[in-house]
Amino acid sequence: MAAGPCSEGRVVLVTGGARGIGAGIVRAFVENGAKVIICDKDELGGRALEKEFRLVQPPAGAVFIRCDVTREREVEALISETLQRFGRLDCVVNNAGRHPPDETLEETSSQAFRELLELNLIAMYMVSKGAVTALTKALALDESQYGVRVNCISPGNIWTPLWEELAVLTPNPSATVREGEQAQPLGRMGRPDEVGAAAVFLAFHASFCTGVELPLTGGAELGYGRKVAPT
Repeated sequence: MAAGPCSEGRVVLVTGGARGIGAGIVRAFVENGAKVIICDKDELGGRALEKEFRLVQPPAGAVFIRCDVTREREVEALISETLQRFGRLDCVVNNAGRHPPDETLEETSSQAFRELLELNLIAMYMVSKGAVTALTKALALDESQYGVRVNCISPGNIWTPLWEELAVLTPNPSATVREGEQAQPLGRMGRPDEVGAAAVFLAFHASFCTGVELPLTGGAELGYGRKVAPT
């Protein structure tokens, strides 16, 4: 994807950017000419992704900064370092989060539930599932006076290392993956680069959109159960 005027030279911060969907978002912005800060607790993965971009010719403008987004002081330091390095910040993609454990509410400890909310709801304004649209709209209204747009992407089944790791833990991994693929009318899971393309669109092309939720689900929300015939 060639760099274009909408993203050339823009500075983008992606939390949870070391792997999976986050890495797909980082790659999409880099390919569109943006300078990207890869923010993650996973220093090994973040450094590896930074090195990958540094080795291309010409070297891409991507740097890794370690940050635990549940710690306010680390977030403040992250923003400060970003501004010192680049002098500006045009876009923040709040991707950091994790999937809830595969257990019922009764089985979940109060501490585990608080930790999940701290990451997905409080940290960097990320939210869990149902609250995402409401918070997006509220922030869009509050920040519009400053010319700031706030939109969100709601991914469905995206094939990531985490999806693969969870599938391996099930009694029949291949059947689990097949069920995941057949949950969408399109008959497959999404890819991290497709989430990245959606993020670039909302950030730099959809300039008159704010408070918008973009479902990235392959149509899974159109009904329930298996959407394609078994193969």
